[in-house]
Amino acid sequence: MLEKQIKRKRRHKRVRAKIKGTAKVPRLCVFRSSKNIYAQIIDDEKGKTLAAVNGKLASAAEIGKLIAKKAIEKKINKVVFDRGGYKYHGKVKALADGAREAGLKF
Repeated sequence: MLEKQIKRKRRHKRVRAKIKGTAKVPRLCVFRSSKNIYAQIIDDEKGKTLAAVNGKLASAAEIGKLIAKKAIEKKINKVVFDRGGYKYHGKVKALADGAREAGLKF
């Protein structure tokens, strides 16, 4: 495995040890591939995905707005942000800012 991937997995493991989504405050999980970005809202207690959105990396802010819209439709206003071990800048930050802009709190 590449050094970058190993570091990301270590960060993700460390973050997931501290973050847990509940029914009241679910977890907003982000995964980034080379071409797409994925966002899911997860209830870890039940092990259920409550909402999911994916799209091109170029529209990360739009993905954030879409996931926030889906969450608010399901009466979820507050989430815990799980950046998936990625550094908080660029596309991950754009997704988070888009979700905040659309009314999601974290």
